[in-house]
Amino acid sequence: MIDAAGESPGTYARGAEACFAPGTIVLVVGGPLAPSKILGLCASLHLLLEGGDGGPVVCDLGTLVGSDAGTVDALARLQLTARRLGRQIRLRKASSELQELLALMGLRDALPLCGS
Repeated sequence: MIDAAGESPGTYARGAEACFAPGTIVLVVGGPLAPSKILGLCASLHLLLEGGDGGPVVCDLGTLVGSDAGTVDALARLQLTARRLGRQIRLRKASSELQELLALMGLRDALPLCGS
């Protein structure tokens, strides 16, 4: 598991959601997503996935602050990074505000939620 700064945030409680399987990679995205952090976040994800076993990738948004078009842009770029490496991201703990933005922007299917 890696956070948006590229550091391990510690113990992670998985919960009972069906989006976890053996080999799941969890990318924790928290705080506000400044445009200047997007490239570093995508690079961190690329390093995590490169040469991996092809397991699922869950983007945990439980500590994300605020949701706007920049947030959706960052998540879409993360999805593109994952797809280039044959993977797909599923969003976990997406706020209702973010879910509404994804629907409004036509990206609900491109950025699916865990268990959906």
